[in-house]
Amino acid sequence: MLHSSRSFLFSRLSGFRRITRLDYNHLMLLRRPPYQCALRGFCLATAFLLLFFSASAQKLPSSSAGRTLVLPRTIISGDRATLAVLDASGRLTSGAVVNFSNGDRLTTDATGRASFVAPLNPGVIQGSIAGRAGRTPITILAPSETTAHSIHVDSIPQIASITDRFEITGQGFCGDADANQITISGGAAFVLASSRTSLVVLPPADLQPGRASVDISCAKRYGPPLEVVFVALGLEADSSPLAPGVHRQLTVHVRGTRDKVTLEARNLAPDIAELTGGNPLQSSSSGGWENVAHFEIVGRKRGSFQISIRMLPSTPRPH
Repeated sequence: MLHSSRSFLFSRLSGFRRITRLDYNHLMLLRRPPYQCALRGFCLATAFLLLFFSASAQKLPSSSAGRTLVLPRTIISGDRATLAVLDASGRLTSGAVVNFSNGDRLTTDATGRASFVAPLNPGVIQGSIAGRAGRTPITILAPSETTAHSIHVDSIPQIASITDRFEITGQGFCGDADANQITISGGAAFVLASSRTSLVVLPPADLQPGRASVDISCAKRYGPPLEVVFVALGLEADSSPLAPGVHRQLTVHVRGTRDKVTLEARNLAPDIAELTGGNPLQSSSSGGWENVAHFEIVGRKRGSFQISIRMLPSTPRPH
């Protein structure tokens, strides 16, 4: 059984502090997740971003707001692990109920996470947020499959977004998320979900694009020196009102790497505009000094169109 021990998009969400603001053609871009917005015609999300708020300083969303379940990829039979639940705007969600296919049930605490003890029987179970469609698999490993007494990293992304969570796999991590100390270029990262073999990490809010060192420690154990290239996305677009039949190009600038990255555009208001090429639509950036990608929309009727754009995870680099 699971035993609970404790419980990008542009947005103007009152009551929550803003992390970063950039201005593009008088449009405000906030480092927030890419789901809904309508600011004078278009919406760009730099990537999925989760904002963490201290329970004593900010009120977290209600339990009914939970939309995304964040689980470590693998957990160890009988060992501790941590999960998180996010709302549609990427905020940690307290009081969210998580059901597992083996009949176990958890509720997130004031931090929007829940610590639990993994089931004893190895295999695969499914997790889901109560009242929401969709299930997330999680693999339970036998203790004999993880014998490392030091931190060993099996894989970490080569390229990650400065505003998106990313995953590290290996051995020797701590199942209690807060027991893991992770710094990126000296800044403290936030651990959303964790087990002895898997971490889901959000970069520091003030991280700059480019190559960065990643340092991991847990219970006086220290991981090997690691590096990840972190990128930021910027938008160039005409923000004037869209009319039926009008073609509009969206240009996404990739900062932090000259390598090609894969971007995904998703049309959130298909009745207002059509995303040329399909919905969702993937496109590779050009690479090089002017590392850009282009998307095109065509107006269907007047109104505020909504397009979310995020970088897809790169292939993890083995270690």
